[in-house]
Amino acid sequence: MSRRPPPRHAKSPAPGLVAGIYVPRAADAAASAMTTYGIPLLVLATTGSPVLTGIAFALEWIPRLAAFAAAGTLVDRFGVARVFRLAALARALVVMTAAFVLATSTGGPTGTVTVMVLAAVSGVATECTFIASETAGGAASRQAGRRAHRVQSVLMAIDQTATLAGPVAAGLLLHWNGAVGMLSILAVLSLLGTVLVPRHTLTASTSAASVAGGLRTGWSTLRSLPALVWLVAGLALSNFAAGVLQAAMPIIIVTDLGRSSADAGLIWSAAAVASLLAITATRTAIDRWGLWAVGAVAATIAATATLAVSQAHTYNGYLLLIAVLMAGEGGMVVVLRTLRSHLIPADVFGSTLSVTALLLLAPFPVAGLLVAAVPPDHLGHAITGAAILQALGLATAFTRLRTLPGLRAPAPHP
Repeated sequence: MSRRPPPRHAKSPAPGLVAGIYVPRAADAAASAMTTYGIPLLVLATTGSPVLTGIAFALEWIPRLAAFAAAGTLVDRFGVARVFRLAALARALVVMTAAFVLATSTGGPTGTVTVMVLAAVSGVATECTFIASETAGGAASRQAGRRAHRVQSVLMAIDQTATLAGPVAAGLLLHWNGAVGMLSILAVLSLLGTVLVPRHTLTASTSAASVAGGLRTGWSTLRSLPALVWLVAGLALSNFAAGVLQAAMPIIIVTDLGRSSADAGLIWSAAAVASLLAITATRTAIDRWGLWAVGAVAATIAATATLAVSQAHTYNGYLLLIAVLMAGEGGMVVVLRTLRSHLIPADVFGSTLSVTALLLLAPFPVAGLLVAAVPPDHLGHAITGAAILQALGLATAFTRLRTLPGLRAPAPHP
């Protein structure tokens, strides 16, 4: 039996979820995790300077904020595949160039400039690939209909697995193979992303709205949702404390405790395991006890763990407490995503998501600058101050949220 030929102007079919979404996402998530946690370790190993390590952390995040504001518009205008491929290729080229310079130079100012530029440029490329991946995942979820939660669960599992493996892989590679070995694997993963992403990738929109217009719409929508405003404010302060720990940990573990870069990476991999377990448990807990109760418990766990970290003095203490902290953070992320999906109107979801993400990410470069400004022997005081600010912010936010609609009722079953 002959088949009817497709219409002349029919669009190419969307790729399958595994080949079109999951595999490119896995390669990019691994590269992103190695970039986020490996670059500060590389800066410390290259320069030996805690100050430059903190500055590099800030340089990695400041361009990300600017890229985040523009990446959504670029994806809408040029498509997921093109933005993803070009950003991943740019990261690979920058990483390979840095590896070549570090391999052929004798260190000094050349090595310092190289790793600092690498921190800034890799942050921009990583944010662009992330936004492209998130856009493709969102479109795939909408096409999946009632099976959308399954698509999202797979995407979250990919991200958490990358966060589990990326830090320890970066630390081990840097410890055993040096900067060139770590950067070579990072370049390979980035190149895999450019090869694996299909030409016709799912995307959410084809509009060409301006960045400023999208941000204005998102900000106006966010202001009309007081429950989301309070939750984002509390989580932004919590992210500041997490950012201080993330920027300070290479200095504390490698310089103060004399451990290896692999040990520093292992801390965040253990934290990813705890976060993954917390995310799994939180989904069931929300159905039973509701968003507010679960969010309040997660916030209490996170704030208490951060306060305890400021008093820790051993490697095992840092390992355990940061894992507990990230478990609490994981629970709050589930609450945020659930509330966000319930409250934000679908027609302005993307622009509002960009604004909330900018507010949540903005504390990270500030944390890096703080770590750069504080002498290494006073980092404990900086962590204590950030922990107190986190505790006050989360307590205020969830006290206010108890009287607002949105978090009081249990989340509906899918």
